[in-house]
Amino acid sequence: MKFDDLDKKLRIYETAHDICVLPGIYMVARIDGRSFTRLTKETHKFKAPFDEVFRDYMVETLKHLMSCGFNIIYGYTESDEISLLFDLNESAFSRKHRKYTSILAGEASAKFTSLIGTVASFDCRLCELPNKQLVVDYFRWRNEDAHRNALNAYCYWKLREDNYTRGQATKRIEKISTADKNELLFQYGINFNEIPNWQKRGIGLYWSENEKNGYNPKTKKNVIVTRRELRIDYNLPMKLEYDKFIMKLIEKNEY
Repeated sequence: MKFDDLDKKLRIYETAHDICVLPGIYMVARIDGRSFTRLTKETHKFKAPFDEVFRDYMVETLKHLMSCGFNIIYGYTESDEISLLFDLNESAFSRKHRKYTSILAGEASAKFTSLIGTVASFDCRLCELPNKQLVVDYFRWRNEDAHRNALNAYCYWKLREDNYTRGQATKRIEKISTADKNELLFQYGINFNEIPNWQKRGIGLYWSENEKNGYNPKTKKNVIVTRRELRIDYNLPMKLEYDKFIMKLIEKNEY
C-alpha cells in the first residue's frame, strides 16, 4: 500500500477523538508535578515546608512556559503546580486539547529536569471557562488553596520536629479549625501572618511594558524604547483585591 493511502487510512485513528476549545471560551491549563513528594523529600530533600531553591525552579519553569510559543497573559505557581491563562484569541493548533496538554506537560518536564538534574515529570489538564468571572474564580480557588496548604504544611512540619510521627501529625491537624491551627503555630513561636506572602499566596507572572533608553544606529540618536517583559510578583493581593487584580489583567488584554 502506498504511503498516501496508509496515511489517509490510519490518520483517522490518531485524530478521531480530537476535542477543540470553541472560540470565545477562556482556556486555563493546570500543570502538576508527578510524584513530587518523593522527588522533593527523598531524592533531593528540599527544606520543609518551603524551599527557596525549589521555588526558583518552579518560577523558571513557569517563565519558560510563558515564552514557549503560546500567547499566555498570566501564570501562577504554588507548591508543585502551575496555572496558565491564555489570551482569549489564542488559536495555536486549532485549540486542540491534546496539543496543549501534551506540549505543556512536555515543556514543563524538560525545563524542570534541566534545572534539578533529575528526571521530573508533569501532567497537564485544560479547563474551558465560558466567562471572565469563572476565570477570576479559578485563580481565587488556587490562591486560597495555596493559603490552606501553607497553613497545614507549617503545622505538620512543626509537629514532626516535635517528634510526632507522620500519622500523629496528620491526625492532630486534620479536623481542627483555621484559628486552632494558627494558635498551634503560635505555641511554637510562629505568627502565620508574618510568613512570606509567596508561601501563603503563591507567585504570579504577567507581562508588563517598560520604557528603556536605547540607541538608533541609523539616526545616531538616543531613543526611548518600549520592551515587553515578564514581571514576577511575590506579593500577590488577597481575597477581593486578588479578584480585582485578575479581572484587570483579563480586561487589559481584551483591547
